[in-house]
Amino acid sequence: MDGAGSEGTGSEGAGPDAAPAADSGPHAGPHAGSSTGPHAGPRVASGVLLSVADGRITDVRTGVATPPPGATALRGLTLPGLANAHSHAFHRALRATVQVGSGTFWTWREVMYGVADRLTPDSYHALARAVYAEMALAGITAVGEFHYLHHAPGGTPYADPNAMGEALIQAAADAGIRITLLDTAYLSAGFGAPPDRHQLRFSDGTADAWATRCSVVKDRDHARIGAAIHSVRAVPADQLATVARWAQERRAPLHVHLSEQTAENDACLAAHGRTPTQLLSDHGVLGPATTAVHSTHLTDEDIALLGASRTGTCMCPTTERDLADGIGPAARLQRAGSPLSLGSDSHAVIDILEEARALELDERLRTRTRGHWTAAALLRAATADGHAALGWDRAGRIAPGALADLTTIALDSVRTAGPRPSLGAETAVFAASAADVRHTVVGGRQIVRDGVHTLVPDVPAALASTIAALHDDR
Repeated sequence: MDGAGSEGTGSEGAGPDAAPAADSGPHAGPHAGSSTGPHAGPRVASGVLLSVADGRITDVRTGVATPPPGATALRGLTLPGLANAHSHAFHRALRATVQVGSGTFWTWREVMYGVADRLTPDSYHALARAVYAEMALAGITAVGEFHYLHHAPGGTPYADPNAMGEALIQAAADAGIRITLLDTAYLSAGFGAPPDRHQLRFSDGTADAWATRCSVVKDRDHARIGAAIHSVRAVPADQLATVARWAQERRAPLHVHLSEQTAENDACLAAHGRTPTQLLSDHGVLGPATTAVHSTHLTDEDIALLGASRTGTCMCPTTERDLADGIGPAARLQRAGSPLSLGSDSHAVIDILEEARALELDERLRTRTRGHWTAAALLRAATADGHAALGWDRAGRIAPGALADLTTIALDSVRTAGPRPSLGAETAVFAASAADVRHTVVGGRQIVRDGVHTLVPDVPAALASTIAALHDDR
């Protein structure tokens, strides 16, 4: 699947068509998987042939016994490409370092600031390229980069005020994946307090100045430009509407960290007499193009507001448990009307299959009951709904007209061997890991082949060298 008019086949079946229920059906892709609809369960098809032109799937055929000449075989369980809806690329440099001792979210944040202080456009590009290559190896074909590291230390703009954002966009291109750059407004240390010395890098001063700067950055084939409000503590209430309006005028996705910490809720109530969710609602931030990240500590009214407005929810279970943040009410939010997506956030691990599994397993721990989501529903959060949260049209499904973005999971590893192919979705979610990703295809171009990245020759070495350069104690 490397170019216009090319074809690919898989020997065992179809990936889950994580299309919205309104237009879902028994679409097939290469290898094993499922199709989801309002009444459909997982379905596996074998011998599936995809035709690809201009980066999109043009035809899907099942029951193909022999691949045609020139076809690329994707052997295993092929799914739509995974979407990582919430990433802070530079947090990857914190892995293991922040596991020494105990501490809190707030002490973790101080370590994070130390890494952020050392980044330049060149070093950020090198780090992000390696991180996005790690994502490709994990089957991720699109990332939502929640980007607030805008300026030089001390807050001085670079000659190109968007140099850091452009470094991320180029890093995604170099790693072969799609990116939605969620350019983030971060203006305050907390409810009107000026930025501290670390946060000066993040701040444009006002939401109007933020809007002026990020309006210069444009979409391109592999990149979409969206907006983000870091949090209600980091953007003054009277400037929330400016960010929301910028996104609405451009029909761009808007993301916001929401109620990740009880301390944020308490401070918001003290400052405004409102919960963070209520404050966002008051200022026109909520809506179907908005995604609230974490949404861990919510009231019943908060859940109702998010659901009624069709605001999405991005859960990041591996980070939320790593930081001891708590378990968000994901099941209640979805029942209320909030679509779910998944992110790796701080990159304690980069494994969207693990995030999907954790969504169900964390809910089991909290409720002591099983079966809150089917495997197909969890894969939908990891694919179609994740791409929708990032503003990618017709992505996250295997169907004619969809982006030819795919990930293939091995069914013969020590984790996945044994279950019959008809249980492909369950195997992917509840047994497989990022280590089982065999192939990753973006726009019909094979980015990972047999577990090896085709553009970044040695991803572990790239990670090790770029991270070592950011730690001055080695």
